Amino acid sequence: MATKLMENAKKNKADEFYTQLNDIELELKHYKEQFKGKVVFCNCDDPYESNFFKYFAINFNHLGLKKLIATCYDGSPIAYTQMNFFGEDKTFANKNRHPYKIEITKIEDSNHDGAVDLADVDYLLKNKENTMVLLKENGDFRSEECVELLKQSDIVVTNPPFSLFRQYIEQLTKYNKDFIIMGNTNALTYKEVFKLFKEDKIRTGYTNFNIGMYFVVPDNCEKYHKIINGKKYVRISTSCWFTNLPVKKHNEFLSLYKKYSPDEYPKYDNYDAINVNRYTDIPYDYDGEIGVPITFLDKFNPEQFELIAAMTTTKIDEYNLGYPYINGKKIYARVIIKRKSNT
Repeated sequence: MATKLMENAKKNKADEFYTQLNDIELELKHYKEQFKGKVVFCNCDDPYESNFFKYFAINFNHLGLKKLIATCYDGSPIAYTQMNFFGEDKTFANKNRHPYKIEITKIEDSNHDGAVDLADVDYLLKNKENTMVLLKENGDFRSEECVELLKQSDIVVTNPPFSLFRQYIEQLTKYNKDFIIMGNTNALTYKEVFKLFKEDKIRTGYTNFNIGMYFVVPDNCEKYHKIINGKKYVRISTSCWFTNLPVKKHNEFLSLYKKYSPDEYPKYDNYDAINVNRYTDIPYDYDGEIGVPITFLDKFNPEQFELIAAMTTTKIDEYNLGYPYINGKKIYARVIIKRKSNT
């Protein structure tokens, strides 16, 4: 069902999948030192609905941020429904959903309760320490206004529209920005993304993407998995974090213990590489090219292996060789790797 949800959403451009705060906390807690003194940009995030904005607002001082910027776009179906930052002021809570940006440079414990929470953010957005300004354009991350904000930022953190994931990654690469973003495991083999894996310019995050995540969806979403406190949730089993920041697990060397045997490791009909069904079965004594499940990229250490290509589709390009076949039978998608000689 999760795959169909993603396919239908991509087809219909229904990109409203809102990440839960606990999932954001579980991933971002590993990057505290990288955030210190930085400008963080959440460029797909209406503060009324975005838990990314909430996370950075609440942890602004703890992380030592220099500035937090958030922008929304004008097509969000649940904008202005989750938080009321503007009290009774209806200027920004109208049915037209005019996009705006918020910039935070200072957060204090204004109610003196010993903690910084969204009550403080509510207060601070009403004073001169922080600003909220309407955007002239539609708030799309590709708009001139948002690109100018991107140029001013150090790290981009958000859940971008997955139907535009290729364009989103290309923009981050063009402007040489650090990022921690949500995506789908299907994106692992996109030409634009796979190229970055080969060049060691992107990697998966800390969260194990095999466990899946629940996302909040708008009330008008017809297919969902559960309802909690009146909110609809869908589980996406193929959700994944992507970043170009250091991730410790990608510096760890896999322990290889299996010996190569031609009977146990057949070759593909359409490419000169042996097939391995689990990354734990990679032979320690085979020097040729090896096909492993795509999930291997979550363990990929560029110091131990060379990343050659992907075998995932009938469209063949410089990064993709087409689906693998063994004895005339099509098997699951693979990535082709080669063990480096010094490992």
